Amino acid sequence: MHFTKSFKSSPYSISSPDGKYVATLLSTTIVIRSVSSLGIIRTIKVPSESYGSVTGFMWSPSSTRIMVAVAEQFYVFSAPSGDFHGLVQIPQPPGTKPAFAKFGATDDELCVFSPVGIKLTIINLTLSKAVEISNPKFFSTMAALRGYSFRPTTRHLALLTRTAGKDVVSIHSADTREIQRSWCPETIDAQGIAWTPDGRWLVVWDSPAHGTRVLFCTHDGHVYKDWRGHLPHSALNDTSQYGPGVKALVFGPNGRYTAVADGSNDISILNDRLAEEVRLHHPSTVEPKETLQIWQEQIELRAGQRAVPSFVKATQAVSPPGLSSNSISDTRHGCSLTKFDPSSSLLVSRLDDAPSTIWIWDIPTSELRAVLMYHANITKVEWHPSQPELLLMRCDGEEYSGLVFVWDPLSNGPRPIDFLRHLPSAKVTGQTDATWLDAITDSAALFFTDHEKYILASLTDADAGVGAEEALPWRTRIAVNSHVKMGTSRDFDVSNNDADDNNGTDMDEAITDLDDAFYFKKSPIP
Repeated sequence: MHFTKSFKSSPYSISSPDGKYVATLLSTTIVIRSVSSLGIIRTIKVPSESYGSVTGFMWSPSSTRIMVAVAEQFYVFSAPSGDFHGLVQIPQPPGTKPAFAKFGATDDELCVFSPVGIKLTIINLTLSKAVEISNPKFFSTMAALRGYSFRPTTRHLALLTRTAGKDVVSIHSADTREIQRSWCPETIDAQGIAWTPDGRWLVVWDSPAHGTRVLFCTHDGHVYKDWRGHLPHSALNDTSQYGPGVKALVFGPNGRYTAVADGSNDISILNDRLAEEVRLHHPSTVEPKETLQIWQEQIELRAGQRAVPSFVKATQAVSPPGLSSNSISDTRHGCSLTKFDPSSSLLVSRLDDAPSTIWIWDIPTSELRAVLMYHANITKVEWHPSQPELLLMRCDGEEYSGLVFVWDPLSNGPRPIDFLRHLPSAKVTGQTDATWLDAITDSAALFFTDHEKYILASLTDADAGVGAEEALPWRTRIAVNSHVKMGTSRDFDVSNNDADDNNGTDMDEAITDLDDAFYFKKSPIP
């Protein structure tokens, strides 16, 4: 393992999608740091009075821009280079603020959901134009992403709305976002919409309360397949018979597989012909064998203090905590968390009634590969974005706040990574988060943050020799602070900094004034 120094963080500190940068929103500045050099490459000044009203902070899909949402205003800046600065203002009803905002299919597009699902506003930053669509069905931070999807390659928008008690699917132009066609799907209460990775099918699934139903539609609304799960064909038209209902639907990155997890202990894997290729069943008791490893967390007390957890390999049959063979009536029953790895060869799942156990499946062989049992509920599961078979996990509870667990098929169980001892005073402040960095080398790297500091870590063994050291995604550099200029009349200043001209430990560097010739601000969109 190799850890960097800690850098100043905040509740708004995020890594870029390409893993090359980390952006942190402080009280008066946005600081962008390079992962490879650890130097600050850009600082952007923002009004200090806006910090307490921030509702969103995110990177664009290509990692070239960054957005700050402040009440009904949205600021978009070039990052890490460029001179773009866009300001969008969308008036909201008194006393309210937008429910959710995110970049659209490109860096030039913003999608803003008004409170209570009044409308979806799509803004084109290049043309300074906006399109409003009424009654999006899902609009909250937790649910909005289930209600719309951009078609791969063509970027057409599919949106799920609800009017007069009926679900409506609409397709919108990739250029103007004007509606091209719409139809009412054969659902009672649709819970999600998504294009398949190849853009061939538009998938809509119904609420679990109305049984299992997944519609695979063409782009013009024709239903190619009406999948009802495990019901026999003779029961499809019998309204008195319902399946356990869809709780999660995910696609394999290669487009070959679709996983449908329902209210039972099963996950159905559909192939690219939309036929059920295999059904994965979570057993109430698991027994280790040559192709299945079972790891159980062990906690030790050293000098009266809780040590970093370790894992032991089970040698006999065990039952995951909380999982019962007769718990079908439990409202938490079923699987609502499942994800494919980048190769689509492994699938991870977690049952709602056994939230402290992780199941890892081998899709080509249709076998259970590993079962990982913790003493606390699993709150986050994330495959590495580009390296297959590399899994990150996090647990609930204060004692796990500084820990990240990493698993791969060749490891001796989950590997705990303790970030706590690398933080000042060896304690965390506020809520913590950890995610993969899609590193620029073959070395897997992690980003860990709390409300005060963040740290980067490489899984490469720093003692493995010169070759391994060169494979690290960074090398620490010592830099020099830039100077502070407080007397500025502009609301926003942008400064490009060389990595060697900034301190590698402190983020309190201020901003040098930028000449007006390089300052560009788009007019607000009414």
